[in-house]
Amino acid sequence: MKRRISALFTDPVYRAMYALALPIIVQNLFSAMVNSADVVMLNYVGQSSLAAVSLAVQYSNIIYMIFYGLGTGASILCAQYWGKQDTAAIQKILGIALRFSLGTGLGLFLLAFLIPEPMMRIFTNDEELIRIGIGYLRIVSFSFLFWSMSEIYLAVLRSMERVRISTALSVSALLMNIFLNAVFIFGLFGAPKMGAAGVALATSISRGIQLVCCLAVSSVSPDVRLKITGIFEKAGVLMQDFLKLAIPATLNDVSWSTAFSMYLVIMGHLSTDLVAANSIISVVRNFGTVLCFAVASAAGIYVGKTIGSGNMEKAREDGRKSMVITLLAAAAGSLLIAAASPLILRGVSISEAAKGYLRIMLMIHIYYVYGIAVNTTLICGLYRAGGDSRFGLICDTIDMWCYAVPLGFITAFVLKLPPMVVYFLLCTDEFVKWPWVLRHYRSGKWIRNITREEV
Repeated sequence: MKRRISALFTDPVYRAMYALALPIIVQNLFSAMVNSADVVMLNYVGQSSLAAVSLAVQYSNIIYMIFYGLGTGASILCAQYWGKQDTAAIQKILGIALRFSLGTGLGLFLLAFLIPEPMMRIFTNDEELIRIGIGYLRIVSFSFLFWSMSEIYLAVLRSMERVRISTALSVSALLMNIFLNAVFIFGLFGAPKMGAAGVALATSISRGIQLVCCLAVSSVSPDVRLKITGIFEKAGVLMQDFLKLAIPATLNDVSWSTAFSMYLVIMGHLSTDLVAANSIISVVRNFGTVLCFAVASAAGIYVGKTIGSGNMEKAREDGRKSMVITLLAAAAGSLLIAAASPLILRGVSISEAAKGYLRIMLMIHIYYVYGIAVNTTLICGLYRAGGDSRFGLICDTIDMWCYAVPLGFITAFVLKLPPMVVYFLLCTDEFVKWPWVLRHYRSGKWIRNITREEV
């Protein structure tokens, strides 16, 4: 037993994953801090602003998952080509990913800027929340254009083990976001007092600054650069490989995030108190899973590089070790939520009904993080590192759209069960798919070298 514990700190594989995970943890922490800062500041503006932004931001979550899926498709290939030290292929992959991300960013910018009202009515029929959400969406839409380029570039940097540079760029933007949130929400330093719209303006400005920083780093990068002209370069067989990996990964992330947004549709039509409580628990969940998502990213980078080098047996063993770290990260997240729950309940300024919902939500999330941790490391980390993004698409689509979403609508609007019973049933989504996810992991079919000798 002592030897196993000692190995967690001395084994070179564990230490390499820690080195990759630590900067990502810092980045995720700051990202969670931005979300919590939004909630804390809007908490002082009013419950309506808090609830409206928590609904409108679902579109940002969806577009993030699109960019994350495209970035994953790029990083799957890049990590394996990085194992072969083929930077020319990596540059071409970056250009391919930018074609799709820029097109998506432009399309969603136009939707959010031109027709924000119908977008808000999907989530709620409360006129005040719709009015606030319209102002938020019109302003935040500009961030989609900036984000479409920076997110892909940062994903490629991470796949090349340059997580410190990626983290520095992300953290600087997040710190700027927090500062600008305060400035525009409360009208500091002579700025207009914009409330919920101030959150959107802060997001757009900080995303723009992040893109400028990415371009600055790219200009001195020796082997991979963020070039718009790269989207016009011929990609050949790399385009085929990218589509085989990126399309399932992107559809997987969009399918999952859209289904998760349906949870908000259900809650938004049940109670504004429930929406307010969920806006708090979303922040808590982000903090509770910071370590889990960092481990999943680090495992994907490390194992992908190992597979690209051609050592399949080592890749399997590295995958096993990443699962050990995942369970430890989940335990830490669970303890954090349990310890912070009394402080959270005392610190939030929401109605008593919303606080009652939040108390139960906190209890549910003490164990819910385990489901998130295991599935994220396997589906988004290891399976994608091995070029198997199709399994996650099938598994998550069936789980969310054939089980969780129908279950939520039936229990909420047909059976009319109490809101917390509906919420509890929705939170079984991660555990229902465990038997299939774990069986696929044990089979080892996800380990594949997808690089080509000549590109």
